[in-house]
Amino acid sequence: MMDEKMKRPSAPPSPYRLIVFDWDGTLMDSISTIVACAVRAACDIGAEDEGTAARIRAAIGLALDQTAFRVLPRGTDAQRAAWIERYRHHWLESFRDRPLLFPGVAELLDRLEGEGYWLAVATGKSRAGLDRDLEATGQQRRFLATRTVSEAPSKPQPEMLLGILDELGVGRREALMVGDTTFDLDMANNAGIGGVGVLTGSHDREVLLASRPLVCLDAATGLPDWLAGR
Repeated sequence: MMDEKMKRPSAPPSPYRLIVFDWDGTLMDSISTIVACAVRAACDIGAEDEGTAARIRAAIGLALDQTAFRVLPRGTDAQRAAWIERYRHHWLESFRDRPLLFPGVAELLDRLEGEGYWLAVATGKSRAGLDRDLEATGQQRRFLATRTVSEAPSKPQPEMLLGILDELGVGRREALMVGDTTFDLDMANNAGIGGVGVLTGSHDREVLLASRPLVCLDAATGLPDWLAGR
């Protein structure tokens, strides 16, 4: 990793050196797939109701065990464990190969790399889930560092970001966190770095603005133009 890092241009055209992306809903167009899989799991255990899909959508970005509390707010520990088991089953059997990168994301990452930015990922996915997505989308070697809930506490705790900063030797003022949920932005706030919200995921502009991002963009693909103005 560090050898590849040193080969990259070292003077990006803004005060920032490192851009950390969330995955689902920010780079990966996976929101509807996650919701469908989670609803299927809720049906399996007889726990679906009219609010299930909305609760799932609002919880995307959290670790799966925390999502279970949002999906089944009145459920028992046994019901939540059963839901997690069914979610994992359906994801591996039917849903994991459906998500795709948002249009323009590959070109966005190419451009940011070419301009000298270092790229990383901090996600609520498991390590196995992220590695599978990176391979499926051909992005395995794109990111200098990645963190998942397999290695660090779930968002909005700051450990994912702090671990990435420590690994790459980047100061907090040199880093940005880009994500589609308040969990991402609150993690950035807790880590003491700037946050950028994007409207391609599960939280709308009004909700994101409550977490005080530097800016809310329609999509991550708007990031280069915003950075150019910094």
